Amino acid sequence: MKRYLYNSGRCLLALYFLLPGIMKFAAWEQHINLMQDHGMPFAPVLLPLAAIIQIGAALLIIFDRFTAIMALVLAVMVVLINISLHDFWNYTGLIQAHETQNFVKNLGILAGLLVLAAMNWEMMPSRQAK
Repeated sequence: MKRYLYNSGRCLLALYFLLPGIMKFAAWEQHINLMQDHGMPFAPVLLPLAAIIQIGAALLIIFDRFTAIMALVLAVMVVLINISLHDFWNYTGLIQAHETQNFVKNLGILAGLLVLAAMNWEMMPSRQAK
């Protein structure tokens, strides 16, 4: 049962990044506008980088390869996105409520990534030799 829960959770967490990574290419202008609306510099460079990282890391996590490292990479990305794109402290009213909800939701995703990294830490290549 533990293996089924682990595999299901790992794949669902990876899908959370895979699908948005693909959508960054499918809805390019929308994502560029979102980034620019939040004052992110270098949006045309950062968007494809974010998409490639999301897609690549998600696929590696789905196939259970370099899972701890990829979970930590995505965790850093979540923190950066949370601070730069879900800046609820800069808004009021309904927009603030929406951004606060996204910020807190992303904290849950961050927690899941940290747990996934911790569960796979001993399986990292540099840790196996010791």
